[in-house]
Amino acid sequence: GGKDRRSGLILTIPLCLEQTSMDELSVTLDYLLSIPSEKCKARGFTVIVDGRKSQWNVVKTVVLMLQNVVPAEVSLVCVVKPDEFWDKKVTHFCFWKEKDRLGFEVILVSANKLTRYIEPCQLTEDFGGTLTYDHMDWLNKRLVFEKFTKESTSLLDELALINNGSDKGTQQERERSIDLNFLPSVDPETVLQTGHELLSELQQRRFNGSDGGVSWSPMDDELLAQPQVMKLLDSLREQYTRYQEVCRQRSKRTQLEEIQQKVMQVVNWLEGPGSEQLRTQWGIGDSIRASQALQQKHEEIESQHSEWFAVYVELNQQIAALLNAGDEEDLVELKALQQQLSDVCYRQASQLEFRQNLLQAALEFHSVAQDLSQQLDGLLGMLCVDVAPADGASIQQTLKLLEEKLKSVDLGLQGLREKGQSLLDQISNQASWAYGKDVTIENKENVDHIQGVMEDMQLRKQRCEDMVDVRRLKMLQMVQLFKCEEDAAQAVEWLSELLDALLKTHIRLGDDAQETKVLLEKHRKFVDVAQSTYDYGRQLLQATVVLCQSLRCTSRSSGDTLPRLNRVWKQFTVTSEERVHRLETAVAFHSSAEKLLQECPEQPEAFNEMEQFEEIEAVGKSLLDRLTVPVVYPDGSEQYFGSPSDMASAAEHIREKMKLVSLKKQQLRQPEATTPES
Repeated sequence: GGKDRRSGLILTIPLCLEQTSMDELSVTLDYLLSIPSEKCKARGFTVIVDGRKSQWNVVKTVVLMLQNVVPAEVSLVCVVKPDEFWDKKVTHFCFWKEKDRLGFEVILVSANKLTRYIEPCQLTEDFGGTLTYDHMDWLNKRLVFEKFTKESTSLLDELALINNGSDKGTQQERERSIDLNFLPSVDPETVLQTGHELLSELQQRRFNGSDGGVSWSPMDDELLAQPQVMKLLDSLREQYTRYQEVCRQRSKRTQLEEIQQKVMQVVNWLEGPGSEQLRTQWGIGDSIRASQALQQKHEEIESQHSEWFAVYVELNQQIAALLNAGDEEDLVELKALQQQLSDVCYRQASQLEFRQNLLQAALEFHSVAQDLSQQLDGLLGMLCVDVAPADGASIQQTLKLLEEKLKSVDLGLQGLREKGQSLLDQISNQASWAYGKDVTIENKENVDHIQGVMEDMQLRKQRCEDMVDVRRLKMLQMVQLFKCEEDAAQAVEWLSELLDALLKTHIRLGDDAQETKVLLEKHRKFVDVAQSTYDYGRQLLQATVVLCQSLRCTSRSSGDTLPRLNRVWKQFTVTSEERVHRLETAVAFHSSAEKLLQECPEQPEAFNEMEQFEEIEAVGKSLLDRLTVPVVYPDGSEQYFGSPSDMASAAEHIREKMKLVSLKKQQLRQPEATTPES
């Protein structure tokens, strides 16, 4: 770092006791001489060869080598000799005589005499000078500088190649250049940091005088290194900034290409395998199980689509982020990708939803059809069982159940038609997203199946309705039959009650002719009621015979009720005739008796004959006798009118009337008896 009096640089070559390699020394000198600038080299070098610890032949060899290494730049060579001079061989070689051949002056000088040629401030302490110098510090710093220079130069070349490649004309060439030289061999950030640290260290050297407190000027190589480092740093920063922009553009382009690739993957799958899966799924099934199997298959297809839809959502978010922060040149392409992706995904999602709705409608249709079929089977089973009810109430209940089932079938068929029509409407819209595929055949099969199911259910329902009509008529006839039988039985009961009332309550014969006539008239009306009841029962029984013939069944009641009705009616007729006979006899008795009793006693000629009294007495006696005789029915059974006390009361009235007649008779006889005596 020192300088001679001509401002030339001082080069010190310390020699040691060990064997010195001339090759290594030559390489070292070449390196050291390459450091100064050409301007500095033009001022020449002063070389100090420190031979105090070496031999003369080594020193000689070094001096001669300088002739080959730096003959033009060396102006003076100072060979520092030891205190004890070398042997006399030195005299055989005079350097000053060889100045012209060597090209520089060589002097032998002691260390303490070296200051004659070089200022002490330019010499290190080894030669009695005051120049501060730390060889290891210089060496380490030089190594750092060399490494930085090498790395930065290489990095600059690489960055320039990358950046220049990115500025080429076509996009294809730019991408190919970036692909080949995209990553630098070293980290630019690390190189920049090393350069800044080195520059900071070089700039601080001028103030590094801590040992003696005296500042010193930096060496020429360090002064030269500073602008080199600064220039390299400026170039690195410029190229690195461009490189970062290139990386950003490349990253953006790569991201855009990845998005475009993923978009095309989604689009190609949805328009390819995804659409093909839907193209092969056109059926709706012919039963609930078949529709459920198709739904399960569709769920598998939806599961595969959902994975791609998830990719679509992620891509849509990435595209939206790029649109918000992207350059104007990418907006059109991004929007086109987003629109293409959205169109395909929404179209495919609509197809999936349509297919799902179609299968759900088919499942509901088949479910309603199955329920309706079960209802028809139940109704048909009920109609196929012969009716054997116990009474009219059970028939009414059965008829009500039939009507309810038929109504339920009507509602079920109506629901089936609604579901079927809705399904047909959806199928008719199926061709709108068929991607040009002719779905006429598939749709025709589905339409024929739906219409066939509805027609079959309609026919089955019509057959059941016809059978219900027949069964309803039959059951109504059975209701009428039971009603006729019940009413006929009721007529028998009424007639029996009339007979019972006739026997138990129709006992009085009247106290006079007028009252007896009234009783006789009432009895005739009573008989008319009984006659109507009997005729009503006969008509009902005749109706049961007709209904039984229509129903082709034997009536239990017709064989039992008719004999009962006839038997009760005969009993009533016999009893009624007996009642009429008694009343007529009573009328004759009362009329005759009252007539005799009302006759005036001054007309004895009216009673000339006693036959009338005897006839009245005979009628009364006959009436009394009849009151004690029971009514004998055709079957031999007997029945009395009323209780014995009732009969006794009626007989008492007759007897009293007969007593009056007898008394009247006696009164009429007394005058006849007194006339002969007088």
